[in-house]
Amino acid sequence: MPNKDITIGVLKEIMPGEKRVAVMPETVRELIKDGARVLVETGAGEGAFFRDEDYIEAGADIAASTGEVYRNGHVFLKVKEPIFNKGLDKHEAALLPRDSVLICFLHPANTVNHEMVNILAERNITSFTLDSVPRISRAQKMDALTSMSTIAGYKAVTFASDNLARFIPMMPTSFGFINPARFLIIGTGVVGLQSVATAKRLGAKVKTLDIRPEANEQARSLGVEVIPFDIPETLAVGEGGYARRLPDEWYAKEREVLAPHIRESDVIILTALIPGEVAPVLIDQTMVHEMKKGSMIIDIAVDQGGNCRLSKAGENQLHNGVLISSIANIPARLSVDATWMLARNIMHFLQFITRDGQITIDRSDEIIKEMLVTIDGSIVHKGTLEAMKSGP
Repeated sequence: MPNKDITIGVLKEIMPGEKRVAVMPETVRELIKDGARVLVETGAGEGAFFRDEDYIEAGADIAASTGEVYRNGHVFLKVKEPIFNKGLDKHEAALLPRDSVLICFLHPANTVNHEMVNILAERNITSFTLDSVPRISRAQKMDALTSMSTIAGYKAVTFASDNLARFIPMMPTSFGFINPARFLIIGTGVVGLQSVATAKRLGAKVKTLDIRPEANEQARSLGVEVIPFDIPETLAVGEGGYARRLPDEWYAKEREVLAPHIRESDVIILTALIPGEVAPVLIDQTMVHEMKKGSMIIDIAVDQGGNCRLSKAGENQLHNGVLISSIANIPARLSVDATWMLARNIMHFLQFITRDGQITIDRSDEIIKEMLVTIDGSIVHKGTLEAMKSGP
């Protein structure tokens, strides 16, 4: 029983619009089978349509208040990063008991989260971020970022279909044909490829750009036009096939290549991320002002700062007739399927780090090394330290 004597505290999400939950009854049963006590805050599963009674039936205890979870938990599971709790007039990070463990999407490199990360370190919290799971075979079942990326790519396109001021597919009329909407998808990892597939199913004309040759080949296999960008592979591709941060002059070249395609696009979906680091800015204010009125940008990279200079996390804005959508945590809008995947990812990670009733942190392990944010009073996450060093 690897989780013996561990009380797992599951908190109700307080971020506006967040409907996911870190556990579901099925994963509760597995964790209890491993010997853990699972304490779920009342109402935590409502957004994903799980009742308190469902958790009780699975063997969990229900906490009547947020404070009860904090007082009794050892390991805390959340979906999104701790934020200020207005009801308790205190930051969630400051409510965590000293020396406890936190597992969630921390997005620690994002400058807006640096204060929160500092609080975690000051309180000697051992924290792990789900957005830094390495892309290796033994970590696949823990890869929450890939799970949520699938949803984000799909929902970005359906959001566009609801908000674009024109048809997406080619549309016959008595006066002739209306041309299909032009989509530009920047970054063709999991999010981008799902966006490509969904946009094509809706009949859009799709172009893509990625700095990685393999990602471009995957996009071509879906039948889209790939914008050429000549960059050395050794410069562009990092460990696990993820994009590597480029020198500033290369981002300037990328923006130059993108500029004419951005001017002609109806929908731009931004997904370019560097794992654990601040997202690169690929669209600046001048580029937005040159876009067609009635067009739109959907910045999926906003949780890590955003690919558009004008993006504001959690907001939809109109700039010179262009809608910039920077809605955070898009997967929350598909809370049932998102929770179904995420709860399993979290369960597998928790099982990975527990041994003989204790949380065991092997900092030489690649998975631990990439996901660990704070431990022993220090910030150890590479991308976060680099972002803090460079400043806002």
